[in-house]
Amino acid sequence: MCGIAGFVRIGRTAGPPLPSPESLDRMIDTLAHRGPDARGVWYDEVRGVGFGHRRLSIRDLSPAGAQPMMSSCGRFVIIYNGEIYSHDEIAADLAGTGRTLRGHSDTEIMLEAFAEWGVERVLPRLIGMFAFALFDKETGELVLARDRLGIKPLYWSAANGLLLFGSELKPLRAVPSWTPVVDRSAMASFMRHNYIPAPLTIYKGVQKLEPGTLLRARRDGSVTVEPFWNLRTIAEKAVASPSNIADGDALDRLDKLLLDAVRRRLVADVPIGALLSGGIDSSLVTALMTETTGGKINTFSIGFSEKGYDEAPYAREIARYLGTQHTELYAKAEHALGMVEKLPHWYDEPFADSSQLPTALVCELTRQHVKVVLSGDGGDELFAGYSRYPLALDLWRKQQLAPSPLRTIAAHGLLAMPAAILDKLGQILPSRLRQDRFGSKAKRYATALLSQDPDGLYRQMLSHWHAPETVVIGGDEMKGTLWDKHLQRTVPDFLDRMMLFDTLTYLPDDILTKVDRASMAVALEARVPLLDHRVVEFAWRLPQHMKVRDGVSKWALRQVLYRRVPRELLDRPKMGFGVPLAAWLRGPLRDWTENLLSEARLKQQGLFHPEPIRERWQAHLSGADWAYPLWNVLMAQSWLDANPEVVL
Repeated sequence: MCGIAGFVRIGRTAGPPLPSPESLDRMIDTLAHRGPDARGVWYDEVRGVGFGHRRLSIRDLSPAGAQPMMSSCGRFVIIYNGEIYSHDEIAADLAGTGRTLRGHSDTEIMLEAFAEWGVERVLPRLIGMFAFALFDKETGELVLARDRLGIKPLYWSAANGLLLFGSELKPLRAVPSWTPVVDRSAMASFMRHNYIPAPLTIYKGVQKLEPGTLLRARRDGSVTVEPFWNLRTIAEKAVASPSNIADGDALDRLDKLLLDAVRRRLVADVPIGALLSGGIDSSLVTALMTETTGGKINTFSIGFSEKGYDEAPYAREIARYLGTQHTELYAKAEHALGMVEKLPHWYDEPFADSSQLPTALVCELTRQHVKVVLSGDGGDELFAGYSRYPLALDLWRKQQLAPSPLRTIAAHGLLAMPAAILDKLGQILPSRLRQDRFGSKAKRYATALLSQDPDGLYRQMLSHWHAPETVVIGGDEMKGTLWDKHLQRTVPDFLDRMMLFDTLTYLPDDILTKVDRASMAVALEARVPLLDHRVVEFAWRLPQHMKVRDGVSKWALRQVLYRRVPRELLDRPKMGFGVPLAAWLRGPLRDWTENLLSEARLKQQGLFHPEPIRERWQAHLSGADWAYPLWNVLMAQSWLDANPEVVL
């Protein structure tokens, strides 16, 4: 696990001079947190290319694993961030080619495979997470690639005959000739979600390389981006030809796949542990780790004193049953105060998933004990685990029965009702619809009642600001995957579409971004076995009743877990990984919030319309819950404070 950055001259037109070796040093040193163990650079002025690498040593700790790395034939140079878990099989095939390996790092195995067989033939064989840059000294071609699910990040920008890239945006800002200009359309999209959806970034002219894609930049100046793995196509084919696999066979195959995915991710030359929330996904990963290692593993969790937010007792019970060495931290408001100033530096562009706070805290705790950790991310998207799924299905079904005027009255009624009363009502809902903090969620979902189609309803449920153009001055929001009506035909089932929407957007741009930045900020490598692409492909081939049965989500994952952990330790309503944000904004974070949302500041910036923001802040202080949309603005403001050089 590492940080990479670099540049290459493309085209033959006159442009800015090649960044200097000193600029390359500055670029890569902005990523020191991602790789504190070593650094390396390769600069070739004649070919017009510079590669930089910061290393977090996990496998082959010797100098033989150092990067940038040159192939044995001398033609290719690679820098790489990630882990390849199929390296042994590839190495075995390389043994018959005459290529000699100097060490046993997955970097070298992957590089020699590229040199021997070409990138297109090797990519399908890679099991793991990766973002790499490969330069061909003979042709002058640069190849960038990002793993199938978007576990590892990669940013790029091409202008004036120069292509820049990096694991984060920080390296681009270190190039003297590059000017950071805020993309107001991206900011508008951020206000709807709590992340900036790919391929957008907060900067004009800079893109996220999307999951499962390959970029080629050639000497003639052409830059092409194309997928080498396409989840959308996989899902469309799967729902068009649903499997009729028997339950027992499906569970046995899933069990075997998950066990292999976990086993592969336990390979490391450093201590390893697990993030354990006590939920289905993290408990399953932890149980499989314990089974595979045959001994005690380290587990870590975080808790809150506030009622409705604390999963630590459940994690403690699971850890006790599995016999792990368990460590937990109870987060308090002062922890949040200490963390908020770090967030804009860690996330590099506005990012407002409030669970970034506990994620950051648990990563800091974990890094004190181990260098590698496994997490349970991905189970909700693949096995219909989010509580908003049954709520959306129920809302849409009932919405069809109610005339439009009645829906309008219901929406306005929900918005007017105090969140505390809605919280109490939420506790008497049927168990499959019951949710903690129902009041704040119901208010977020209220406007969804006015939607004209199910996808629009779901989009509104996901939205923090339902009309971003009323918040961002000059913000023309990009309409991406969530607006794609073609999917209503190719993926006709609403639940399937919600899972696909989330796996294509929310998972890489929010969940995996959150985990990557929080873990790498403290030089902790996070691995996600449920997102092994073989598991993902198999999950989409499963019939829907293997995901939701009798109102119970994640049915197949639960059955695999019940083989190892008693169900009485697990069967309870889903809680999520939230923080008591609404109370914190009214309490210990109030002064900080008031300063960032002051009317004078907003007017002076000229980026946001002050009126809707101030209106929601005053309503929040009066007892309404507008914590999530306000957190979006707060994170944007905090990011602007941390980056005063950006052009608005």
